[in-house]
Amino acid sequence: MTDEEYEQWLQSLQSGKTAAMPPGNPRRRAVQHEAMEQEALFDWAKAASGCSPELKLLYHIPNGGKRNRFEAANLKRQGVKAGVPDICLPVPRGGFHGLYIELKAGGNKPTGNQNEWLADLRAQGYAAEVCVGWKQAQELITKYLGMRGTNK
Repeated sequence: MTDEEYEQWLQSLQSGKTAAMPPGNPRRRAVQHEAMEQEALFDWAKAASGCSPELKLLYHIPNGGKRNRFEAANLKRQGVKAGVPDICLPVPRGGFHGLYIELKAGGNKPTGNQNEWLADLRAQGYAAEVCVGWKQAQELITKYLGMRGTNK
């Protein structure tokens, strides 16, 4: 696949108009498109942290992923919980304690556990949103950091 074909496929993936497998070899592993979106968001955050130093506090919560049953059980005992949002910005703004983002790509939708977590976080005074694609997350974070109010 050429770079141009890959870029076209990635754009159609982000719009939800194609499958999670790139064209070409059908034996390829499924592309982790949410992971790619997240990498793009953190690349942006790193580049923008010179103007917004708070972005250095942005972090991913490594709660998902495929694991064998022994590792999954071990992590559950250590406090891993289904539905916890993907990204946290622990910076107060506009009366919120911080910002949580559940990042989706393509046509993916949040699960019931994820929606429950987002609602519970909102009830505790956090901004908590679902964003489709890194660009929407970047726009939300930029807007959030521009809020007036509780700036500590």
